[in-house]
Amino acid sequence: MTQLLSLSRAARLAGVTRAEIQKRIRQGEMQTFEGQVAINDLLHVYPSVSLEKTGDLERVEQIKADALPRSHDEDTRLPSQEVLVSRIRSLAKALVQRIARVDALETLLDELQQQLDALATSDPQAAPALSGWLRERRAALGTEPVEPAHTQLLAKDTFLRIMSASVKMIPSGHEFFVDGNESILEAAVRSGLRLSYGCANGNCGECKARLISGEVYRIREHDYVLSEREKQMGYLLSCSHTAVTDIQLEAAEAQSPADLPEQEIQAQIRKLEPQGEGLLLVHVQTPRTNTLRFMAGQRARLQLGDGLERELPIASCPCNGRNLLFSVRRRNDAFSQAVFETLRPRQPITLSGPYGNFVLAEDATEPAVFIALDDGIAPVKSLIEHAVSIDSIEAFHLYWSVPATQMHYHQPWCRALRETLDNFAYTPLVEAACADLLALLESDLEDFKAARYYIAGPSSAMLAVASTLLESGIPEERLATEAVD
Repeated sequence: MTQLLSLSRAARLAGVTRAEIQKRIRQGEMQTFEGQVAINDLLHVYPSVSLEKTGDLERVEQIKADALPRSHDEDTRLPSQEVLVSRIRSLAKALVQRIARVDALETLLDELQQQLDALATSDPQAAPALSGWLRERRAALGTEPVEPAHTQLLAKDTFLRIMSASVKMIPSGHEFFVDGNESILEAAVRSGLRLSYGCANGNCGECKARLISGEVYRIREHDYVLSEREKQMGYLLSCSHTAVTDIQLEAAEAQSPADLPEQEIQAQIRKLEPQGEGLLLVHVQTPRTNTLRFMAGQRARLQLGDGLERELPIASCPCNGRNLLFSVRRRNDAFSQAVFETLRPRQPITLSGPYGNFVLAEDATEPAVFIALDDGIAPVKSLIEHAVSIDSIEAFHLYWSVPATQMHYHQPWCRALRETLDNFAYTPLVEAACADLLALLESDLEDFKAARYYIAGPSSAMLAVASTLLESGIPEERLATEAVD
């Protein structure tokens, strides 16, 4: 029987991104069977499978890790003793079942051999050739060499199943991995999925989901009480359980900005990071029990203690909704003056949102072009980090144009992406004119009309770029815009 792997697990085994596997499928190098690929096809395209770290996947994982605050618990990458024992027991159970099946097949072959021998004795012309062939093939089974690449891949798959388990969401079909001892909810949020949740601490029951198949383990107690009916139907709190084996989970996911509720959170300033004299990066941290649910590219309203407020783009990934980044430019208004002159770390702040529809088209796999004009880099940065997290876009290209008097203040982040991701390109620009930008797109991109565009920046500049692209033949449905004034 052909052994099949999900696209996410196949990508992990081959040491490449999921987008790379999807690209190979579109090019006809691999076949899919109900969203899965055969081990033999995987080995044909990636013949060198090793238990050693292979490169691309680890670099992508490092990018995701760098997006998290330094206080993120690194030890959650390793399973706890209880989870590790549960996973080993599960693998042992699966191995016993496989051995039992092999034994049953051996018994069936014995009976088939007896029937063929009896048939050959009663009618010498009927089946002697088939009986002899079966006998020879069974004798050869114990001596035929096993393909080393095949066994190495299976060994790596077994190792990965001990360290992590995959979760497939119903009905969306989204898949993600639960690493180490993290909860199902933590893994889902880290992977860019938008499950419903509230406190994330087992008190509210908002993260309730139904286990369809597989085995889970409760890693923390929770105060919310499930009814007996819910327990019988397989419901659990995703914030309090981890996956032991690969599981299927039924839960609702937010598919559009309209699916997310407006939230108001009492947060605090975590850090203030000056970028020259006229720009401040404001790091805001929410309580552990009340993180902000938002989509990449959306905005939030910051309200200071004296009632001053402003709606700003979120410049960080939804995969870490507790730590949010905002860019505040010094202007001649009360809000920015208060931020620059009176705001201090640990100061309380009211956060509300999310707002806006400048979000990633997650089902689109074609190359994505991000055009950031001036401080439009804030929502674009969020989109790119989320795109890396969900790993579904074939290629990225970021163009960032700033005035001659300003700097590319996220330059280290841009360069890190370019150096670590083979499918990411970055072009810094200074006061780029629309005609020059269009010429660059036509020169850099193999088919610039086939890409999907995300443009953010000051209204007049953003509209000028958008109009230029529309006039050049870019379909309106492939273009998303956001004004950042």
